[in-house]
Amino acid sequence: MSPDLVHLGPLEVVAAAALILLNGALSVWLGLGLGKKLGIASIRTVVQLLLLGYLLVPVFKWGSPWLVVGIGVLMTALATREVVGRIDRTVRGMRIASFFAMLVGCAGAALYGVLVVVQVHPWWTPQYLVPLVGMVLGNALNGLSIGLDRTLALLDEQRGRVEGLLALGATWWEASREVAAEALRLAMVPILNSMSAVGLVTIPGMMTGQILAGSPPEQAARYQIIILFLIAGAVATGSVLAVLWVVRAVFDDQHRLRSERIRRRG
Repeated sequence: MSPDLVHLGPLEVVAAAALILLNGALSVWLGLGLGKKLGIASIRTVVQLLLLGYLLVPVFKWGSPWLVVGIGVLMTALATREVVGRIDRTVRGMRIASFFAMLVGCAGAALYGVLVVVQVHPWWTPQYLVPLVGMVLGNALNGLSIGLDRTLALLDEQRGRVEGLLALGATWWEASREVAAEALRLAMVPILNSMSAVGLVTIPGMMTGQILAGSPPEQAARYQIIILFLIAGAVATGSVLAVLWVVRAVFDDQHRLRSERIRRRG
């Protein structure tokens, strides 16, 4: 028989926060200068997760497809903000392009998961779709930010090589293909590392949550396998769309590299 789920209240959250105070003390002792960042990150964690928890109560209760889709679009917009905010360089329209890349990659993977793999009826069941979208987005934004940052950095730093290829008659794609390939390889590194270490080194969040909720470990393992495969698909699809758009955006219709379109933040 599975044990009952332990109810957590404010006191349990405060008890866990004691470890954050320990981190702060170590930062002060070693002169790391992370105290302020640690405090802000901790406050954001508490506020954002509590708001999400209370926000999801009516979403789960009413089960409206419009509410579920709205939550998904909002989460995608916030994830896009994080992606763009992590990149040192930018080009015009990159935020919109990143949003649609995330929407296509992550929404496509999530819908494939609920419609084809798990076969949830109705497909907008919030207990399945909302957490699935959140996990896919959380991992995909890392891949997209790495891929986009590397793409713009290589095009900016290796403009001489790219322009040399163009001068020899290469098209914009032929001149930038290696740049895109390198960026996409790096974008896939985090999820590939996670898939390599999972089960042996780590127990991922999805599996941990299901086990704590009383699900059989083998069932939790199957769900986690599905999640990782969906994340890998979302990262690949979203990264390809975003990287290719950014690469094309820095070339004009005459296949000339317009490096002035790449701007550094600040």
